[in-house]
Amino acid sequence: MTANLSRDTARHRSEAIVLDTIEVWLDITNAPDADQPFFDSRSTLRFTSTVPMIGIDFLDGEVDEVSVNGTPVAVDHDGATVTVTGLHDDGTTTNEVTVSGRARYSRSGEGLHRFIDPADGQTFCYTQYEPSDSRRVHAQFDQPDLKARHTFHVTAPEGWTVLSNQPEVSNQAATTGTGTQHDFAETPPLSTYITVIVAGPYHGVTDTWTSPDGSLTIPLGLWCRATRSETLDTEELFRVTKAGLTFFHENFDYPYPWGKYDQVFVPEYNLGAMENPGCVTFTEQYLFRSAATRAQFAGRSNTIQHEMSHMWFGDLVTPRWWDELWLKESFAEYMGGHANVEAAGFPEGWVGFAGRRKAWAYAQDELPTTHPIAADIPDIEAAKQNFDGITYAKGASVLKQLVHHVGVEAFFEGSRRYFRQHAFSSTTFTDLIEALQQASGRDLTEWARAWLETAGPDTLTGVLEVDDAGTITRAVIDQQSTDRRTGAVVGRPHTLAVGLYDRVDGRLQRRGALMPVELSGAGIELAQLAGQPAPALMLVNDDDWTYAKVILDQRSLATAREHLSTLDDPLARALLWSQFWIMVRDGLMPVAHYVEAVERHAAAESDAATLTTLLANAHAAIEGFLPPAARPAAREAHLAALEALLAGAAAGSDSQLVLARAMAAHASVVPGCSARVQRFIAQPPAGLEDPGLGGLGVDLRWALVRACAATGDLDDQALAAELARDETLDGRLEHLSARASRPEVRIKDEVLARIITPGVVSNAEVDAALVGLRQPLSRHLLADADAQYFHRLTTLWREHSIEIAERLVGGLFPPATPETVSRAHAWLAAGNDAPQALRRLVIEALDAAERQLRVQAANTGARHYS
Repeated sequence: MTANLSRDTARHRSEAIVLDTIEVWLDITNAPDADQPFFDSRSTLRFTSTVPMIGIDFLDGEVDEVSVNGTPVAVDHDGATVTVTGLHDDGTTTNEVTVSGRARYSRSGEGLHRFIDPADGQTFCYTQYEPSDSRRVHAQFDQPDLKARHTFHVTAPEGWTVLSNQPEVSNQAATTGTGTQHDFAETPPLSTYITVIVAGPYHGVTDTWTSPDGSLTIPLGLWCRATRSETLDTEELFRVTKAGLTFFHENFDYPYPWGKYDQVFVPEYNLGAMENPGCVTFTEQYLFRSAATRAQFAGRSNTIQHEMSHMWFGDLVTPRWWDELWLKESFAEYMGGHANVEAAGFPEGWVGFAGRRKAWAYAQDELPTTHPIAADIPDIEAAKQNFDGITYAKGASVLKQLVHHVGVEAFFEGSRRYFRQHAFSSTTFTDLIEALQQASGRDLTEWARAWLETAGPDTLTGVLEVDDAGTITRAVIDQQSTDRRTGAVVGRPHTLAVGLYDRVDGRLQRRGALMPVELSGAGIELAQLAGQPAPALMLVNDDDWTYAKVILDQRSLATAREHLSTLDDPLARALLWSQFWIMVRDGLMPVAHYVEAVERHAAAESDAATLTTLLANAHAAIEGFLPPAARPAAREAHLAALEALLAGAAAGSDSQLVLARAMAAHASVVPGCSARVQRFIAQPPAGLEDPGLGGLGVDLRWALVRACAATGDLDDQALAAELARDETLDGRLEHLSARASRPEVRIKDEVLARIITPGVVSNAEVDAALVGLRQPLSRHLLADADAQYFHRLTTLWREHSIEIAERLVGGLFPPATPETVSRAHAWLAAGNDAPQALRRLVIEALDAAERQLRVQAANTGARHYS
């Protein structure tokens, strides 16, 4: 058996069959009984074929009966594939194959996930399929280019809400057993990975959206668990939903094609959201349990717009295979940000993108495993790992560059052509490029090759030469442009802007308009600047038009370190912070300089997304990039600085909340600070109280509790008392995380043994446990596990689903030491039979460890804290 569906197998099926319909019957009336691992599943597939035998996907289930064209046949199921023979193979006669059996409930967020709410004992189910987990629920062809019209029939406990891609058309008492059968309208042609079932006693609120021209009215629904209903901020969620639908209706000029638009917030979700047409699922972490910043609301809205854009990019027109993943994800990432800025009321949206999402892309793009945006994906395991910073954030950044290259109207016209030409079908790279070329009138062949078919970021370095009189004698943008995989020179074109900033009345102000610059791949001399007064700061890629690492010239770097917070433009500030962080990761800026800049400028940072990022980076720099001997003093000094910043923050402001969260996170690495933290919990500053909770907001309180547990100052009894205050899913996960943080070998071993035992804990519990196990002050207590790590790797991978296995492999990788690096190299060189997906995870973790050691060495002898 192999669960790893290959591209070759998928291509063979695509050439051999034409799929028409899939009809599915599921019986989940036993879902509330946690001792029942399986549910009944039956599906009928109708298709023509040119071969007499084909493999049908059905993973991790049991098959009882198979019939081919009305005739029962022997069951041939290897655990992943049902092989059927005797098909009509003339290419015109329809085959009808029915597979009946049982599928397995999931606790890993793959397939049909089942969750029992600890707050009220109610059971909730939802499906999550991308890229190939619908085969865990019913038999079918689980590849994106084999689209079918789907009809679902779901028998569920009486009183449950059941949702799917299309509206429910009838429901009646089940003909056998108990429960209610829910029948849904047939879908338009859909890939299997974007079909969906949601079932349980969900709380719902409904509304409608009507297009501005009155041509279309769409039913809307918002759904969540009953115990989260108070956090369902209906007015705001409907506001941004309607804004997005209006924006895409007007700009895509293709009516919303899926009939209704439900949005369901679900527990223990592996993703931020999933674009199931007509029924989008979101992590319920987007339903804020306590105070949230404007940046959090903007981030949630961005995700809503992202998934909504998928109704066209990805659902209406679907990539043929996962090589073309960027065709939907890069576009949705860009379109989500664009709609968030233009329509949803968050004009600052690109600030968070520049400071956080692009940092993810830059880091991913420098790994040894980097890949082009248009990647080579030989199988499903590779596809799973390419939902990464390159496909999402780099792809969106490159599209943002393309918009500046061809113009926004040409970009949207190309999109409209693409939808009209390929609606309800599957496409490749060339289909989209051709549509954009037709709309823009520009040959994009070379642009596409340079940006989409090569790997790694360019590096743009500003060079500013100034004479004694303060006049520019030479200004240059140096460009290093190579394919990181091959080392070949690429010469990527860039359309970007340069901003010049002067000190005026104690503040940095831009001198005149932005200066557009076209780079052709070899850098450029900015001759027009020669003879002008030297600016205090030259910002290359001002306004963030392109995708490139930018290194500041020394004059600009010194100015930015001293005066960054005097810049009025939040995007310019975010770009400078991003450039600082790039220099820290490359060992070009001492950690002490970065942390000092954070502590100097944080009080004036008005953008919550930027403030959150720079504070998180300061903590990460101390923990990962300072030599171990320098960390204790740096930790204590930074905590004192955070406490001072927090004391000066305006009560009730986003800054106060962000600083409090940063202080809580950092307190976990400062021994002896527990008394200060517990006083903070008992008497929080004005502005941080939650009146409904009689003290701190619940999420902030748990972060502070975890800090006290990590420093060894809370025992199991105290943690149990905290859990009694918050006996919910989130509370249980926070309790697990806090308990795993305690510096006791017994607890560490107990938690570790539990999470590596197959089938014992859920995806969410693994995440929570790893947060606690990896606490820096007690990470050494896992020394025995670290010594066994490379010996047990292949077992971990084999015994767990890929969702859980990836968490364990990455989360348990030993700390960055020369010994860890040596062991990792030895494991990779041993010629073991580890699958490529597992090797990729180890290669990436090894690269991160080697980077940490390099940067720590660069910071040895640099200025330390005292």
